[in-house]
Amino acid sequence: MKRSFLGVAGLLVLATLTGCANWEKRYKDLDVEHQNLRGLYENCVSSLEGAAADKTRLSQELANLKGQMAQGKSPGEASGFGPGMDVKWDEAAQTLTVTLPNEILFSSGQATLRQTTIRELDHVLSVLRERYSERQIDVVGHTDTDPIKKTAKLWKDNWELSAERALTVVRYMVERGVSASRIRAVGCGQSRPVASNSTTAGKAKNRRVEIVVHM
Repeated sequence: MKRSFLGVAGLLVLATLTGCANWEKRYKDLDVEHQNLRGLYENCVSSLEGAAADKTRLSQELANLKGQMAQGKSPGEASGFGPGMDVKWDEAAQTLTVTLPNEILFSSGQATLRQTTIRELDHVLSVLRERYSERQIDVVGHTDTDPIKKTAKLWKDNWELSAERALTVVRYMVERGVSASRIRAVGCGQSRPVASNSTTAGKAKNRRVEIVVHM
């Protein structure tokens, strides 16, 4: 009888100790989870504060741009690209578009940058880095309606040529410091003309690369 009592008491003590160990482990697990959640919360608060500060700064930049244009400055002057650049402001889309004719950047039917045109592209790059380092950028390639002849073995059609030209410009810009996460290449082929393709002058205007800054 005495042995049975001692055995039961021993089992109770063992169960109590085991229960305490389990509760201690559970407490430690919950404490780790609490610390992780607290860290996530603090990171979220920090991110929100940073985003709010960025939004305020970018809004001020946009207001400054609009204010300068309201005072009579051209989009090129107000945006910092210069009065000699072809720059357009789209109020509805809230975008700045810098247009570079293909004749400046590429030889006919080619997607390799001309060495003599690097200066123009470097100028655009310097302004983007200085004034628009946090903005999203699209590089959009366009062509006229003429079918590809001399370099038909290189490109399937104008869509492919325009896309490859846009990619060439994007790669050039990324290699020189533009973040790959905020830039993309778009090829539009002949689908978005800005002039008539029935004239030589109109076709020249349609062959272009646009660098679109999302304000």
